Amino acid sequence: MFRNRFLHLRTNSALKSNKSLRSSIPYQQAHSIGILFSVEDKQKHEAIKEFIKLLQQDGKKVTVLEFLPKQKDNYDFMFDFFTIKDLSFWGKVNSQDADKFMEMPFDYLYCVDNASNPLILHLLAKSKAKCRIGKFSKQDDAFFELMIEQKNGSVKNLIDSMYKYSKQLK
Repeated sequence: MFRNRFLHLRTNSALKSNKSLRSSIPYQQAHSIGILFSVEDKQKHEAIKEFIKLLQQDGKKVTVLEFLPKQKDNYDFMFDFFTIKDLSFWGKVNSQDADKFMEMPFDYLYCVDNASNPLILHLLAKSKAKCRIGKFSKQDDAFFELMIEQKNGSVKNLIDSMYKYSKQLK
């Protein structure tokens, strides 16, 4: 598909041209947190909500954006979202929610997906976040400052590891 090819080109361009300062500050000093994820099932949705509560209990301001694939339910309608319909023929994401999210200079941006998603990677490439955290993947290493290697592929374990290791950042 042409639009996927154009998206790939735009993503590579964004990776090269994004001059945002990347660094990891100690977790205790972090104030703004972003969570970016693809909707899969109710279980993942509940795990994300628990993660948000945990971060808020630590005094963090949490903003969430979800990618809603075709044939998936938007549970609770509690998060901003974007869909494949927001991707133009020319590979441009046309979503106010996604644009606003990319512009936020989060201290930490957690990408809570087990599988790589070209639309999510595009947002990560354009993001102004200081420290982007996601699951380890050799081909996606340019998109993250901290990557978590996962043996067990459950989302809950990924979230637990992300939280554990980001809390250890000094």
